[in-house]
Amino acid sequence: MLFIRSYDDLTSRRDVKPLPKRSPKNLSLLQPLDAPRRLTAELVARLTADITSGKLSPGARLPTEQEMIAATGVSRTVIREAVAALRADRLVVTRQGVGAFVASQVRRPFRVDFDEQSPFGEVLNVMELRTGVEVEAAGLAAERASPAQVKKIADRFDAIQAAIDRGENGVDEDFAFHCAIGEATGNPQFNRFLEYLGRFIIPRRTIWKSAQPAARRQQLDTFQKEHAQILHAIKQGSVAQARTAMQRHLLNSRARYEKLAAENRIQ
Repeated sequence: MLFIRSYDDLTSRRDVKPLPKRSPKNLSLLQPLDAPRRLTAELVARLTADITSGKLSPGARLPTEQEMIAATGVSRTVIREAVAALRADRLVVTRQGVGAFVASQVRRPFRVDFDEQSPFGEVLNVMELRTGVEVEAAGLAAERASPAQVKKIADRFDAIQAAIDRGENGVDEDFAFHCAIGEATGNPQFNRFLEYLGRFIIPRRTIWKSAQPAARRQQLDTFQKEHAQILHAIKQGSVAQARTAMQRHLLNSRARYEKLAAENRIQ
């Protein structure tokens, strides 16, 4: 059968090992999946574990679509999305009309499994990770930013305020503000890292619905005051001040989220 009919032929027959008559029953990917949520992410994690642990060796053919559907209980769409993700991570290659195979050279990919439905502890972990990266980004932006880049950061700051004034949470605008700072470092790896994490590095929606309207506005005004301090330091070209302002903002944000989570019993 065709494993995924739309994929290109990415490997040669010399890299392919014959499919065993029966797929190994000890593979974690061939265990039932819980149905409630994030099925693709869970399947990707299981496939990755089987590949990086050596249960599926380089060149080995993955179980067929039908085998994985029967074993896990998920849809064909979930299977295909998971294989596509592994292909993007260069863990899997596919041959049209033949199937999917473990890549000849396997390196465990960096992955942060995080979204709006993640437990609150994972939100805080990502915020902690951000701190180490973005404090340095703010300092480099203060040191290196061109006038045009500084203006872009200022424009993003104004966009956050406009969103707040419209009664919105400004999540997307906040993310754009931080990305503009990353861009101003002159080092594209900062923005690639932020884009990898995506706009969920601003986890405001996690608590938005649980907070009272007055508390929401107070929180947003506080965020903006801290953003203003970061922007001012970058405008002044003050490296130490920019780092301090960004660190203060992220640490304060973490503390505020922890407090709101405790008050609203968010796990």
